[in-house]
Order: sequence, then structure tokens, then C-alpha cells
Amino acid sequence: MKRGYKRWLILAIGWGFVFLGIIGLFLPILQGILFIAVGLIILSKEYKWAADLIAKAKARFPRVTPHVDRAHEKVHSWFRRTPPEAGPSE
Repeated sequence: MKRGYKRWLILAIGWGFVFLGIIGLFLPILQGILFIAVGLIILSKEYKWAADLIAKAKARFPRVTPHVDRAHEKVHSWFRRTPPEAGPSE
């Protein structure tokens, strides 16, 4: 049951960043591309299309590949810090 909550939380945070990124494309206050990239990195944990999109962006823009890789590691280290999920109670 907790696995479902964690998954929905990850999806909500990822889509939230993507949504903020789209808004940021039109507002000068927010960094739209940055929020979209972070959102896609978070969503790549759950969706293969997001991971494929990141791979295409890294191939198209090789100068940003090290930055994307560092961001990817940082985001996934946040998820590793969460306490392990408890098994079914007996």
C-alpha cells in the first residue's frame, strides 16, 4: 500500500515540475527548461518515454550531458534517502 503512495507522490512531483516548466516558458521569472528537465528526470523513474526523451536530448546537446547526468544522480539520491518500504505485516 505504501508503494502506491510513493509512486503517486513521485508522479505528482514530476508532473508538477513539468507543469511549472511549461508556465516558465512564458514567464520571465521561472526557468522553464530547468523545471521541465528536472520533471522529466523524476518521471524517468516511472516512465520509459521520459528516459528516452532525456537520452535524445543528451544526444542532441552533448555539452549539457554532464550537467544532466549530475542532476539525474542528485534526483535519484533523494529517492534513495527515503526509508525502505515495509513489507506486508503479518
